[in-house]
Amino acid sequence: MIRSRGEKVFNWVNTALMTLFSLSVLYPFLNILALSFNDGRDAMRGGIYVWPRKFSLLAYETVFSKSGLLNSAGISVSRTVLGTLCGLAFTVLLAYILSNRELVFRRGIIFLFVFTMYFSGGIIPDYLLIRQLNLINRFGVYIIPALLGVWNVMVMRQFFEELPQSLKEAARMDGASEMRVLLQIVLPISKPVLATISLFIAVSQWNAWYDTYIYTNDSRLSTLQNELVRILLETQATQMGDTSNIRDLEEKARKATPETIKMATIIITTLPIVAVYPFLQRFFVKGVMVGAVKE
Repeated sequence: MIRSRGEKVFNWVNTALMTLFSLSVLYPFLNILALSFNDGRDAMRGGIYVWPRKFSLLAYETVFSKSGLLNSAGISVSRTVLGTLCGLAFTVLLAYILSNRELVFRRGIIFLFVFTMYFSGGIIPDYLLIRQLNLINRFGVYIIPALLGVWNVMVMRQFFEELPQSLKEAARMDGASEMRVLLQIVLPISKPVLATISLFIAVSQWNAWYDTYIYTNDSRLSTLQNELVRILLETQATQMGDTSNIRDLEEKARKATPETIKMATIIITTLPIVAVYPFLQRFFVKGVMVGAVKE
């Protein structure tokens, strides 16, 4: 097929624009990576872009030298895996129920769920509720409050509604129960939205640290993200503290500055998700387009 001159120009311009856009997205990550591997005192001079000027692993050594970091990483991995599985299961069940157009008071129930997306009680009622549920200083505080995300439910519900109704009706006519229809008919053809919602939940669980800060004071339940935030705050406090020895101050600045430690913590928390994303990308791209094209 011979392309016209206009099509060639369009393809060239489109490729150039997409390349520039990709570089603009990639540059911040490369800059963060370069700063995290640069000497702290040298980084304070600025002028570092995509490659470290004075290579150093001191920022990472400072982070990983903290005791209890391995246990915190295990807590974060555990809450991410368990929270994703439980959250996905509850989301699937509720979304499937709400996708049934014959459900009594369906619109009212959906309205109540959507209402919570715009209005909430606030931090104090949340804390009182968590305390009444006896979840303070318990691992369940990471799982139970995050079992359902209304946005995730609405996205999955819309996907289920767009599936061919004839498949479900045929299964019901053959005597299949609703649970069997869900497990053997609906879920096997819903991989895109399942992968998408799984990624949403996993990222939310992995990045969470505020719930640890509010609901726990047991170091055994501290997450990796909470520990990294604490390390960063401690470093900032050390840098701002008074010292009578200028050499000590310079040594602290050389070993770890708040800037380089911040960049190192970003890399540490981002890499696991970046490593998982390529395996879900083809499902994710299709899943986020749910509802974008209407017939």
